[in-house]
Amino acid sequence: MFSSFSALFARRPGAARVAAATLVSGLVAAGVLAGAGTAAADDGTSQNQGGATATIGGLKTYGTAVIHDTSGDLEVSAGLFEMSVEGGGTLQTYCVDLHNPTQRDARYHETAWSSTSLGANKDAGRIRWILQNSYPQVNDLAALAAKAGVKSGLTEQDAAAGTQVAIWRYSDDADVDAVDPQAEKLADYLEKNARDLAEPEASLTLDPPAVSGRSGGLLGPVTVHTNAAGVTVTPPADAATSGVRIVDTTGKPVTSATDGSRLFFDVPEDAAAGSADLTVQASTTVPVGRAFASESRSQTQILAGSSESTVSATASAIWAKQGAIPALSAVRNCAKGGVDVTAANEGDEKFTFELMGIEYDIAGGESRTVTIPLQEDQAYDFTITGPDGFEKRFTGVLDCQTQGSETGDATQTLSEPSPATVGGTATDVNLAETGGSGATPMIAGVAIALVLLGGAALVLVGKKENASRG
Repeated sequence: MFSSFSALFARRPGAARVAAATLVSGLVAAGVLAGAGTAAADDGTSQNQGGATATIGGLKTYGTAVIHDTSGDLEVSAGLFEMSVEGGGTLQTYCVDLHNPTQRDARYHETAWSSTSLGANKDAGRIRWILQNSYPQVNDLAALAAKAGVKSGLTEQDAAAGTQVAIWRYSDDADVDAVDPQAEKLADYLEKNARDLAEPEASLTLDPPAVSGRSGGLLGPVTVHTNAAGVTVTPPADAATSGVRIVDTTGKPVTSATDGSRLFFDVPEDAAAGSADLTVQASTTVPVGRAFASESRSQTQILAGSSESTVSATASAIWAKQGAIPALSAVRNCAKGGVDVTAANEGDEKFTFELMGIEYDIAGGESRTVTIPLQEDQAYDFTITGPDGFEKRFTGVLDCQTQGSETGDATQTLSEPSPATVGGTATDVNLAETGGSGATPMIAGVAIALVLLGGAALVLVGKKENASRG
């Protein structure tokens, strides 16, 4: 989060775990599921389920706080970050990942709590209450000061710092205080009065994110979920030549939709086996309390305020005349410590594939989810291929814990005010231990195998019983 955190991590104990974490974070998992053919590949690369995508700009309104640690006290900046939304818009966020640094110009996606440390945090709902009942949602600082019993009033810096400190106490279970007395009093008020609230709905998603079926019919439905008044619907890029249309339940082509709309891919009978995407886009305010996860190891954020912003979501379809026809999607699952890969087979043949030495069979019309276990802070990049040349690539970093990465010395951080120690030196500070020691034996075995083989890829080999298609 701050510019000297990386140096602190570099001096932390556990050299053996550092080496293991560094090795595994570079792991490339290449998945090969049964199939062959000439259909165009899908080069999608994230598990983004839709919503806003933004780039972090840095701390904009902040004060000072002190983290109390067994090795000393650490003074840090605490307050509101600002993000620029792709397509237009601005977001204000607080950090919910105290001990991880923030990478410069990191790219973030709106995501469900379950894909972050908030998913396993029993106090996540209290954090949302704090967001809704403090700055900047409450911008009448005189009224906020009166509620908190701050007789001398609050500045924007006090309000931002006090709010962030209260959030850290719930998000990271941190022993942290605001330096300014007014900010500290606000933090105490917010912590004491916070109540549990439900997770907010996404600004825009498509469910499911992938469908499949036989050509000559409607594939779907794909349901729109949004808080926007309406969304625009963009058909596949090659719709003019492929003949694939996006239609409603009556078969009528659509260019716009609303919350609850059911969309279908209308694939011609004579269409060659292939795949296509549809995209929906809208302009709306993102709900307060939505989580934002980065594509790297940049600290997780939670939304405190949103201007009118551009949001989007994409769904894919794959079709064929016969054989196995898998629809593939993936999402981070912090409760299980990995990435859930879902394969739904709408074909007329069994779909067989292997993940980490375990073989799975999916009969026609059935669906199955397989969790790929990963180490905390592990970068992953795997491609799954299906029949007729279909490919789906998934990349990212598993960031599910609020403890800092022991490989943080390689992280480029924001050029914000650097933390300074209080009553000690930086070398005396030892932040929370990493979650790296919790890696599963399976992942440890994979890491050792990579060293022995001098390789960088874990191959997930698929099988296909029909030799003419395999």
